[in-house]
Amino acid sequence: MTNPLLAPFAGPFALPPFARIEDAHFAPAFEAALAEARGHVAAIAANPEPPSFANTIEALELAEETLNRVGGVFWNLAGAESTPARQALERDLAPKLAAYSSEVTMNAGLFARIEALWQVRATLGLTPEQLRVLELYRRMFIRAGAALDEAGRRRMAEVKGRLAVLSTAFSQNLLADERDWVMALAEADLEGLPDFVVAAAKAAAGERGMRGHALTLNRSLVVPFLQFSPRRDLREKAYEAWVARGAGGGATDNRAIAAEILGLREERARLLGYESFAAYKLEPEMAKTPAAVRDLLTRVWEPARAKALADAAALTGMMHRDGINGDLEPWDWRYYSERRRLAEHDLDEAALKPYFGLEAMIGAAFDTAQRLFGLEFRRLDLPLYHPDVRAWEVTRDGRHIAVFLGDWFARASKRSGAWCSAMREQRRLGGEQRPVVVNVCNFARPAAGEPALLSWDDARTLFHEFGHALHQMLSDLTYSFISGTSVARDFVELPSQLYEHWLEVPEVLDTHARHVATGDAMPPALRDRLLAARTYDQGFATVEYLASALVDLAFHEGPAPADPMAVQAAELERLGMPRAIRMRHATPHFAHVFAGDGYSAGYYSYMWSEVMDADAFDAFAEAGDPFDAATARRLERHILAAGGSGEADQLYTAFRGRMPGVEPMLRGRGLLAAAPPSAAPPSVAPPSTV
Repeated sequence: MTNPLLAPFAGPFALPPFARIEDAHFAPAFEAALAEARGHVAAIAANPEPPSFANTIEALELAEETLNRVGGVFWNLAGAESTPARQALERDLAPKLAAYSSEVTMNAGLFARIEALWQVRATLGLTPEQLRVLELYRRMFIRAGAALDEAGRRRMAEVKGRLAVLSTAFSQNLLADERDWVMALAEADLEGLPDFVVAAAKAAAGERGMRGHALTLNRSLVVPFLQFSPRRDLREKAYEAWVARGAGGGATDNRAIAAEILGLREERARLLGYESFAAYKLEPEMAKTPAAVRDLLTRVWEPARAKALADAAALTGMMHRDGINGDLEPWDWRYYSERRRLAEHDLDEAALKPYFGLEAMIGAAFDTAQRLFGLEFRRLDLPLYHPDVRAWEVTRDGRHIAVFLGDWFARASKRSGAWCSAMREQRRLGGEQRPVVVNVCNFARPAAGEPALLSWDDARTLFHEFGHALHQMLSDLTYSFISGTSVARDFVELPSQLYEHWLEVPEVLDTHARHVATGDAMPPALRDRLLAARTYDQGFATVEYLASALVDLAFHEGPAPADPMAVQAAELERLGMPRAIRMRHATPHFAHVFAGDGYSAGYYSYMWSEVMDADAFDAFAEAGDPFDAATARRLERHILAAGGSGEADQLYTAFRGRMPGVEPMLRGRGLLAAAPPSAAPPSVAPPSTV
């Protein structure tokens, strides 16, 4: 039978033919695609004609057409709809794809052609976009080891292959721990839980073939349980299971894997002449150096810690008044913080959630994109990879822009967290190719026939991931190498975090935050209390995030630790980590850092981007309208459409006219008043321009 993955997709919008794709198709498709790609690369390297941009760089851009098509489907399914067969293939593919990558980026003939073009770049008549692509290809090859001697290239390939195997194992171990842990809840255990938590617990039990109710490690279920359950014993059991993922001591324990990953990363950096992996990783980012990252994080740490300690004292007092003596524990924080929020801001999560129906929040994200960028969304009725998934065609002025897929509900086959990916990226080379973009979340599934309700944090997550999707959908470049989210890691979160701000615009809430039962708009008084409480508990949120970011930096800034858990403990001790708060991501389940290379030595990126997103939204405030058309056009032109066509600081400056300081970010987190008055907040510009 014809393998449906090996021919260009011919259906509507060239979407993958999901109904015809079987797990058995993937291995032979990858085998054929890799063979084809190797043939193309070999031909480019051996081309007897003198190197040109067209016969070298543009040829490389098109060399992996089939491999990209097959991988675009497989890697999305591997994360969102895992099966044993897909997991087995992931493990098999990891070293094979790493070997192929090393073959390409350490191909001496290929690198010689790229280097020859670079040396005469001023004479080639390249466009600015082409010059940028050439520069980044050369940088990629050098950083991959192309300039090493033969022994160095051989060892680099071995290191990268082993890292691919380890990161796959880390990710699969974490998924197994999240999938396998479940706690049955008796009727008495449901005491104090709002209806939406009870419904989610019932749905979780049903998904696992259990009667009654159950608690899982899905964040959208375990967090509200910790917020509302008065049963301290159950909160402790659930919390400890949640933070122990990847550290169970059995076959899925990730601690030894993390240690080996760190050692190999250090070796990789030293092979290339860097003193540490952090120095290697940060060189092409906006931050440039570990010192610049530590400076930003440390300046925010002190006011955040002071706020968290003050909040901990208040929550401890509440607990003691309940007759519970001793220290506030991590499984107590959310419970007492929720009660305090109700007392101080008259905000009850159970009363808020009916105003944040999933359908309404999807509509809010779409409507905001229409008002800012003129995008229209038309629902598509097409076979997709799971019944939960929905699709829309995105158009502007009648022109097709993208296909957007939304996959929002948690299930046992899906890895935790939320993310945006592209099954197909935007480019113009070789004919206009518009993207297929996917948002994946893990919201709690409602009971059958009931509407899905989001928390305020869930709604922010939906807007966040849709901001990433806009970065992909509005991309307008010739080369996929720099299109969409192909930007510096500490710049990639700017569009997503910026988009969150529109959820807080009063007219967006007035229009879309409507009660799922009555259709009534959120009462203005409730809306105002919600917005007034935006900075509530930001001491906690900032401390748990910064602790993870600083531990990540500590792992990669010096020699690789033999015992990462000891380094984690020492760094938290040095920071004076508040007792009742733990890292957002402890080492054994720190997927951002260990389930791939993306955020290694880079978890700080969310805060680096937050400095910019706070300042970027101020541009709309300064224009007097959160939907100011001229500001939106600048945002699209210089950020969303521009991809990686320039250095991140140059793109931001083109939009804003300058680089920002940290004041808008501190103000947004409610920490500005707590910042040391003598501190001169750093800019996020490269150190040479600070």
